[in-house]
Amino acid sequence: MPSSRSWPEPVTLSGVHARLAPLSMEHRDGLIDAVKDGELWKLWYTAVPTPEGMSKEIERRLGLQVAGSMLPFTVFDSDGRIAGMTTYMNIDAANRRLEIGSTWYARRVQRTGLNTECKLMLLTHAFEKLDCIAVEFRTHFFNRASRRGIERLGAKLDGILRSHQIGANGALRDTVVYSIIAGEWPTVKQHLTYSLAAMGG
Repeated sequence: MPSSRSWPEPVTLSGVHARLAPLSMEHRDGLIDAVKDGELWKLWYTAVPTPEGMSKEIERRLGLQVAGSMLPFTVFDSDGRIAGMTTYMNIDAANRRLEIGSTWYARRVQRTGLNTECKLMLLTHAFEKLDCIAVEFRTHFFNRASRRGIERLGAKLDGILRSHQIGANGALRDTVVYSIIAGEWPTVKQHLTYSLAAMGG
């Protein structure tokens, strides 16, 4: 059984459109530039860090990594520029489950092959290297774009956790939960590989 503090271990994942590297405070300035592209923190149904709060967010994610519940990545685009953040989170080593989430991308790389390739790399590593039983995706009920994106990956709806979290403004959040299970992975991988090729990846 893997230890919660060693599973999963930091890793760099590289593709054509993107590279995922272990998050570091050295990435702060590039992450600030990326989050300003589209002023992503202004979307009320997401929890994207502000430029002023980026250092604190990096510290938060790295703290969760030390605790064994998160493995955070910095996303680089094909030109080597920082384009966003993503994580393995809510890590359950004993049951070989994790969630892919806390993801945001600069506007310039949205609706490109970058997100599809990032998800393909993260899912491939999760199922083929970490031997995951299931990988979850969670999003706000009102984040329609995120829900459509998760469904396009091939994840299936598990359900809705109603009044699941209290937002920064005090509003209650309904969380929509999706997952891909190990038995579905070969078909999902084929689908994502085909989709990426169709985008020129």
